[in-house]
Amino acid sequence: QVQLVESGGGLVQAGGSLRLSCAASGLTFSTYAMGWFRQTPGKEREFVAAISWSGGNTGYADSVKGRCTISRNNAKNTVYLQMNSLKPEDTAVYYCAARLFVGWAVSLHGDEYNYWGQGTQVTVSS
Repeated sequence: QVQLVESGGGLVQAGGSLRLSCAASGLTFSTYAMGWFRQTPGKEREFVAAISWSGGNTGYADSVKGRCTISRNNAKNTVYLQMNSLKPEDTAVYYCAARLFVGWAVSLHGDEYNYWGQGTQVTVSS
């Protein structure tokens, strides 16, 4: 059974930092590209960042570019999202997702991902 378990969310003041983690099990992690998405009530799910299976290629939403870094450790079956200079508009539930794909490209589209975590809440106060 595939499981993606996010952690690291919480309450932080604007300008602060958080590091989200997503631990994967039940799959061959190194054959999956990984992504982070976020959602707030009443809004559609939004792409945040993605990383290829090897970690050699990454992609970011314009809204977080320069403030967030996605990385992965295939030996630990874990993907990370380092978020700096957080803004109140970053407040959302953050989800990690896994996409069975060993190519170079990363995907911004949630419907291309095969598995999802349960999410972790990030709240940024002003």
